[in-house]
Amino acid sequence: MKTRIDIDTRTFVRFWLVVIGFGAVIYAIIAASTALLILGISLFLALALSVPVARLSKFLPGKSRVGATAIAYVAVIALLGAIITLVIPPIVQQTARFVQTIPSVIATATEQSNELRGLIDEYNLQPQVDQAVASIQGSAAAWAGNVGQNLIASVGSFFAFITALILVLVLTFLMLVEGPTWMKRIWGTYTNASRREKHKRVVGKIYAVFTGYVTGQLTVSAIGASAAGLMVFILSLIFPALPASLAFPTAAITFVLSLIPMFGATIGGVIISVLLAFNSVPAAIIYAIFFVVYQQIENNFISPHIQAKRIELSALAVLASVTIGLYMFGIIGGIIAIPIAGSIRVLLEEYFQRREGKKA
Repeated sequence: MKTRIDIDTRTFVRFWLVVIGFGAVIYAIIAASTALLILGISLFLALALSVPVARLSKFLPGKSRVGATAIAYVAVIALLGAIITLVIPPIVQQTARFVQTIPSVIATATEQSNELRGLIDEYNLQPQVDQAVASIQGSAAAWAGNVGQNLIASVGSFFAFITALILVLVLTFLMLVEGPTWMKRIWGTYTNASRREKHKRVVGKIYAVFTGYVTGQLTVSAIGASAAGLMVFILSLIFPALPASLAFPTAAITFVLSLIPMFGATIGGVIISVLLAFNSVPAAIIYAIFFVVYQQIENNFISPHIQAKRIELSALAVLASVTIGLYMFGIIGGIIAIPIAGSIRVLLEEYFQRREGKKA
């Protein structure tokens, strides 16, 4: 039995207009993904700095929001400058020390190469060696041919990064200065007072989630930095070749890089392990083992529990949100997953409270 469905022209046209509209919106979002990312980062930084800026403005003449924002910017830059000043000299010193040991390393390698030459002649391995050398030379030639292209691409990426960084800083500054004014304008558009107060309460809870996440991330980084610095200090007592002065640079490097979720702590661990290897290879190996173990503890216990208290999410919800964010949107998804999960929790709580109120 055949069934005939009649659709009028107006419904048919509306359906395809809706489909085309959704496609256009998705295309626009993809095309503007870089700009949206810059705006998102700026908004995240503005939310993170809004609390200290609001507190500073209360102590300034006229409660100047611009002055408070400028002071916060100067304080952040000064803190970064102090960290760089205290971290860079030890790194340069250890690198120079490693360079001084290069002649002895070369002499040892030369002696080993002479022994290796004897083994090659003894077992007639020269054809295999020549083939390996030819392969390496071919790979080197191909790499050298692409150096210019890679260099141009790197320069372009560097200037794009600088441009994006400047845009983020300017947008963050403007958001901090003009944010309260825009919020007043938005709340002023409401005609229903009770709805306005309800939405204010929801926005305030979401704002608390974002600020709590930033505070929690700072706490986790501080704990990791203290543990790393203490470990290096203990290693300096065990291995005399390792200077105790490396403990503070270790803590500073760990703190700064741990603020970058997911991969920042790993970069810091690699840098510190290399620095320790310049002085003592056994100490570097022990620190690498410590770093791997501590990261497991931090990722599975410390970070989830601290973030859970800050944004009122269970440890399971924190881990689940980070996992979903990573696999769906990569590193950026991992960064924003926790505050987004907290915001969803706030919205769901408000929804269920409203439904319970209607039933009552």
